[in-house]
Parts: sequence; structure tokens; C-alpha cells
Amino acid sequence: MAITREDVLRILATVPVDAIGTNLVASGRLSDIVIDEASRVMFSIFVEPSEAPALERVRQAAQNAVQGLPGVKGVFATLTAERPATAAPRTAPTGQQRPATGAQTRGQRIPGVRHVIAVASGKGGVGKSTTACNLALALQSLGLKTGLLDADIYGPSMPKLLGISGKPQVLENRVLEPMTAYGLKVMSIGFLVEEEAAMIWRGPMVMSAITQMLREVAWGELDVLVVDMPPGTGDAQLTMAQATPLAGAIIVSTPQDLALIDARRGVSMFKRVEVPILGIIENMATFVCPHCGQTSHIFGHGGARMEAERLGVPFLGEVPLTMSIRELSDAGRPVVAVDPDSANAAIYKNMARQVADVLTSGVDKRSPPRIIIE
Repeated sequence: MAITREDVLRILATVPVDAIGTNLVASGRLSDIVIDEASRVMFSIFVEPSEAPALERVRQAAQNAVQGLPGVKGVFATLTAERPATAAPRTAPTGQQRPATGAQTRGQRIPGVRHVIAVASGKGGVGKSTTACNLALALQSLGLKTGLLDADIYGPSMPKLLGISGKPQVLENRVLEPMTAYGLKVMSIGFLVEEEAAMIWRGPMVMSAITQMLREVAWGELDVLVVDMPPGTGDAQLTMAQATPLAGAIIVSTPQDLALIDARRGVSMFKRVEVPILGIIENMATFVCPHCGQTSHIFGHGGARMEAERLGVPFLGEVPLTMSIRELSDAGRPVVAVDPDSANAAIYKNMARQVADVLTSGVDKRSPPRIIIE
């Protein structure tokens, strides 16, 4: 039996939150209800930081109540200190699930950070991290104050790509000072754990880590914070949509059909949570022989461009598969930083210019809806 948001709201209306019997739904503390395709239910309860210990019992009671509903495969309930903003219920298009009644909120902006953009991919191994790193450096070369957050908890790449080691300094109130490389402010879970440590973390820990790296880092004044997302369309992507209003997302794909299938899922996921798609990038578009200069389409060619046209989203450009980009990345010397006048650096700078034009034009300043997961 399919679970509905009305079912969830009815059962949550039986959960009291205070001594006088105010129920969770009526209290104004309840976030949007999200039900995924696997019949897992996700919601959050708003609290003041000092209330968290006392209201943990409410969270547990709510989680247990929803878990008892027929058809529910899992429940992810969290406490959050971000306050709700009341809004009217949204009407769902026929056949689509939309957040139901209850307090509606939008992610709070990171103080001092004007725009946050996500660089994502539907699958791993397509060069997303290398692209994010060079895009951030390219945005900086345009005169924008730029930061780079490595949100790939399971496979952090920025310490290697930027040649950074060590641990960030802890400032007042346990705020972390970001590391710096080539003028970029950088934060990664890779600075906080051992290089070979296995990150065997469940959803709540991933969510907590990403939120902390967003909000408990002294980013200062930034025009753009580039977030290197983990591959896929799971917890981390939804956490980003919850934690901060994303100015947009960039999808990286290789040209072959297998990668494009997953890229479509990435575009669909961000559209579902109303995050603008800034564009698609085709990575490893052609192989350039370092000896003769001949190009070969190892993974095909033009697939991402055609997919962008089909989906009605911008195509930002294509990056070749070259020895120089790979060698410099492995050495912690990104091509945009160490060879800024090269043809390869020009490709990233052209893509960054397109992104900057959208950000500075204010074409789409919407904040995405709040999506809560554990």
C-alpha cells in the first residue's frame, strides 16, 4: 500500500510536543514531509538549540509513530535549529508528489557568501572533481572571491588535486579556518580524517558533516562557493538543497550513453527540488595524443551537448581527455592555476564566464524548497 503525506500528517498529529498536549503538526515545528520512491519518509522538527535534549523524545516518538504506518519502509527524522517560515501549501501537478501542508522553509544563506553552486554528476569516474577544482580557479581568475567545498564525504579529492595537506585551525566557537591553495579557500573532509580511512558513515553522519562544513567554516566574504558534490542523487544532494539556497547546479558527464543516463537523473533530481541547472559539461570529450596531436573519440562525442538540447538546459562546453590535465591534477597543480594561458585553461575559463554571467545577472534568485533527510 502506497504511503501518502496525509497518512503521515494524521499520525504525527497524535504526537504531543508539550505539557498541554499541543501536537506536532499544530505546533509549527514540522518541516515538509518528503516520501521517496522507496517509501521512506523524511521530515525534521524545528527546535531552539537549548531545546534539543528535551525534544529528542518527541523526535523518537514521531519516528516510531510513522514507522508503524503500513507501507513505510524507513523513517528519517531529525531535529534542526533552522526556524520555519509559514507558507501556504503548494499544489502538486497530477501524478507528482509534492511537500504537503505544514511549515514551509527555505535554507538559510551562509553569512558572507553570495552564491553557492553545486558541481554534480550522476555517477563517479567522469572527472567531476577535476572540473569543480578548475572551475573554481577559473571563477577566481575572473575577479570573483571564490571558495571550494569538497562535499564528497566518501571520496574527497581536493587535498590531492590542490596539493594541500595538514589540518585546519580551530577558531573561536569551534569554527574551522579553511585551508588555502592558489588563492582559494578550501574545506574538505579529507583534511579532518586520515587519508586511507574508510568513511563508513550512514546518512545522518553525512548530513551532519556537510552541514558543518557549510556553516561552521570561516568562509568570510565570497562571491561564489563551489561545492564538489559526491556522485549520485542521494543524501548529500538533498542535504545541500536543505542547508542553503543553491544558485544552481552544474552536471558533469562523459559522452557515452551509460554516463548520460545517470546525468539525466542528476538533472531531474535538481529540477525536482527547484534548483536551477546552470549547464551540462561534457568531460573527456576527445582524447588528444601527446605524440602526434591526433584526436580520438574514445567515449564518443557530442552526447552531452545533445542531451542538454533535449533537456532544454545550457551546454557549457567540452573538455578533452589530455595527458597534461591528468598529470597536473595528479601532481596537485591544476591547469588553470599553473598554466593559465593554455588552451585547456581557456576551456575552463570560458565555462566559468558563462556561469558568472548567470550569477551576476540575477536571472534566477529563487531559493529552493527545504528538503530534509537523515
